[in-house]
Amino acid sequence: MPLAPEPDLAGPESVMPGRRLSELAEQAVRCTSACCGAGTTVSEGGSEHPAAVTHPDLAGLVSVQLRSGEGPIPTAQERGAPVETGDLLRDERWPEYRAMALDSGVRSSITLPFQRAGLTVTLTLFSFRPGALDDARHGPAMALGDLATTGLVRDRRYRAALAELDHLGTALRTRPVVDQACGIIMHALTCDVDKAFTMLRRISQTTNRKLADVAAAVVETRGRGLERELSRLAAGD
Repeated sequence: MPLAPEPDLAGPESVMPGRRLSELAEQAVRCTSACCGAGTTVSEGGSEHPAAVTHPDLAGLVSVQLRSGEGPIPTAQERGAPVETGDLLRDERWPEYRAMALDSGVRSSITLPFQRAGLTVTLTLFSFRPGALDDARHGPAMALGDLATTGLVRDRRYRAALAELDHLGTALRTRPVVDQACGIIMHALTCDVDKAFTMLRRISQTTNRKLADVAAAVVETRGRGLERELSRLAAGD
């Protein structure tokens, strides 16, 4: 299950990888002996850390690490290597995480990081028994983590491609209006198309308006009222 919205855990991008993270955690538990639950996170180097856990009681163990920046998850993210706590009764590296884990009955855990194309996914396996996860880094959980990370990278590239297509579509739709506005400016300044487009872009920048909106206004007014502004910008070259 995805974690409930908490600082550093939820945001506008959190829903997108949520399903893959939940599936990874659930599948890893099923194929790892002595594992009582799992948690997963994904990060692209920013403050957003979408996460999921198999049991509500484990949500706090993930969120306390992301909030404090201390624990197996941040350590594995930094090192890019598995981080294991064989027995939390004896491991005192992260007091806050340790106290919460022991209070939940967790005695051991291992966090496996997967880094690819600027993306870092972590899979943390928990156990009620000390030393029960020694073989996890060589088990099927590693293959599952690699597969899930590949899927998340592919999803991110797909979303980027859709965004680029949307931008291209917008550009194609606004091109005729921009061309008309450039024609009006060319006539007003007796200049070439490159100069006209530069003027249009400068108006957009100085008025903090989208280029397409400026072009539409120029076409609608046939450039009336812009003569002084155009002359001023042209004189500044």
